[in-house]
Amino acid sequence: MRNLHRLLGQSKKPYFRSVQQPSRAATTSPLSNDQQTNVETLRKIYSNSVDVVFRSFLIGGKTQATLIYIEGLSDTEEINTNLLRPLMEEFEEGLSLRQLFEKKVNISKIDALSTYEDCVEALSVGKPVLFHEGDSSGYALGLNRWDKRAIEEPEAEAGIRGPREGFTETISVSTAQLRRIIKSPALKIEPVKIGSYTQTQVLISYVEGIVDKNILEEVRTRLSRIEIDGVLESSYVEEMIEDNPFSPFPQVKTTERPDTACNAILEGRVAILTEGTPFVLIVPTTLFSLLQSQEDYYQRFLISTLIRWLRYTFVTLSMLLPSLYVAILTFHLEMVPTSLLITMSASRESVPFPALVEALLMEVTFEVLREAGVRLPKQVGAAVSIVGALVIGQAAVQAGIVSAPMVIVVAITGIASFMVPRYNIGIAFRILRFPVMFLAGALGLLGIMLGLIAILIHLCNLRSFGIPYLSPIAPFRSADLKDVAMRAPWWMMNTRPHQTEEEFNQYRQAPAQKPGPDRNK
Repeated sequence: MRNLHRLLGQSKKPYFRSVQQPSRAATTSPLSNDQQTNVETLRKIYSNSVDVVFRSFLIGGKTQATLIYIEGLSDTEEINTNLLRPLMEEFEEGLSLRQLFEKKVNISKIDALSTYEDCVEALSVGKPVLFHEGDSSGYALGLNRWDKRAIEEPEAEAGIRGPREGFTETISVSTAQLRRIIKSPALKIEPVKIGSYTQTQVLISYVEGIVDKNILEEVRTRLSRIEIDGVLESSYVEEMIEDNPFSPFPQVKTTERPDTACNAILEGRVAILTEGTPFVLIVPTTLFSLLQSQEDYYQRFLISTLIRWLRYTFVTLSMLLPSLYVAILTFHLEMVPTSLLITMSASRESVPFPALVEALLMEVTFEVLREAGVRLPKQVGAAVSIVGALVIGQAAVQAGIVSAPMVIVVAITGIASFMVPRYNIGIAFRILRFPVMFLAGALGLLGIMLGLIAILIHLCNLRSFGIPYLSPIAPFRSADLKDVAMRAPWWMMNTRPHQTEEEFNQYRQAPAQKPGPDRNK
């Protein structure tokens, strides 16, 4: 890209802005009337690039033209059939190139290009560029095509009931999935390009008339100020736009399910799609939103409410259970029933380590096995994690390194952590488990309480695009509790979640829709 600006004679600007491509409206470097000059300039820009093809041919056997495309990004079969073959045939005299496109070329989309920057941008997304002798414009042809992954069931958010399709790395397919669910023209999709070299396409998706305008403007502002060489995954964007980068808690919700993204959009949130990844970012988010699963809305409300209570309980246990065990065994033995205390003392008789060290050994081992199981091939990953935990746990008990109750506590903690529906919020609780454990080993239950108070204060101060992280608990909004502590039936959820103090379209359905027999009959 530096070669491009050197060839165009542009003045040197600060690094990140000097390598970014100008907009389509830029006129500082227009194309030349001489076709050969245009071709040679692009040859220099794409020097040492074997995949860039320069195909010269004669239109109608008389007029010189050059087609430029990148192998692997353009549809060569369509180029041969619908472009080269019709243009190289004999035709009547006096037709301009635009008239030839109308009469001879069977291509759905053709854009006129006026600058070298436009040509580079079109080529980089797979659109062939055609130059014609005596014409100062280039033409980008809608013949881009590349290999892409088929739509599959999302592995990170599997469910029993609900749609089975997930987003893909191809952003046009992802936007089509959103359009297929939300068919209203009020669904808006705004483009942003991030990355001076990758020029990654990032899309802002929302429903006009529902989204909070202040939040939407904040999203645009935060994305526009990102200056980076490249964006390879949506996590690059996530780290650049969150409110508190040093918090272990994620302030952006991620999903690879179109139904989850559409549900968030219909609640007034904003979805951010990134080219090259199936994971979509949703902002703003709250702690309770991260602890909810889309499947909660597909089960009957009584079942979903029970599952939420279980989830909240086991999420708490996943962070506190080892710490409670360490605190009670170290400082509060009087809280244990006598018979159980005798059993636990007998199992710990041969263990040479204090309860804190014992818990740390088992927790670190369990985390290692879990991460190894995730990154190993699928055929052996599950077997290694499960068998490894059983074998190592049994061997550690027999060797007298840890006690059997500690193995049980760590196993329950590990199972409880799988109740968290999202990986990023689960990691936060797994990280906090260790400092709370140290506090429990040093101060007992008092240390656990101090740790919980510190975490609660941090959560109260946390924001996601200006929205309180503990909303609607703090600040308290009773109207929004119907989708937090419980999952109210759909006929009761008449309003959308309240996010800011600005006026918004709060009603999403008509009132008084409680089902039942017609009492007038």
